[in-house]
Amino acid sequence: MDNLAYLALGSNIEPRFDYLQHAIRLLRNNPDIKVCKVSSIYETNPVGYTEQGQFLNMAVQIETRLSPFDLLAACLEIEKKLRRKREIHWGPRTIDLDILLYNQENMKTENLTIPHPRMHERAFVLVPLAELDNALCDPVTKTPYAELLKKCTDKDGVRLWKQITGDTAFLP
Repeated sequence: MDNLAYLALGSNIEPRFDYLQHAIRLLRNNPDIKVCKVSSIYETNPVGYTEQGQFLNMAVQIETRLSPFDLLAACLEIEKKLRRKREIHWGPRTIDLDILLYNQENMKTENLTIPHPRMHERAFVLVPLAELDNALCDPVTKTPYAELLKKCTDKDGVRLWKQITGDTAFLP
């Protein structure tokens, strides 16, 4: 596997934990993706559209042979398999998979922006990402994400829900 990527996963429709587990299982079942590490799971307040349930969020480090666009297609296919509906912008979802980082790529197209355009201001992304690799830096500004996390004003809304230790053994 040639490429290192980080994904954010989130769910706020029950059974939230089951959706996260199923998404990771589907990532693992893809022969072009190797799940290397998973973060702990954090419960977070909704952002944007706030009239909805709390989210479970986590981050995953993967190695992949897929291009960024093929990885996006794989993520969208997992969302489709888990019946994600896109009815309300930032609304409730069974599962959400976002590509945060892909190697040190800096790209912006109509359908894909890497690094993820709002990750630097979202503690619910930065907390699990820093757990996976506290030395990661933004490929554009070279600012450590740990520094960006210190500036986030929404850290109090990120609560540890399930601590994960070791590798991905907790997920079948």
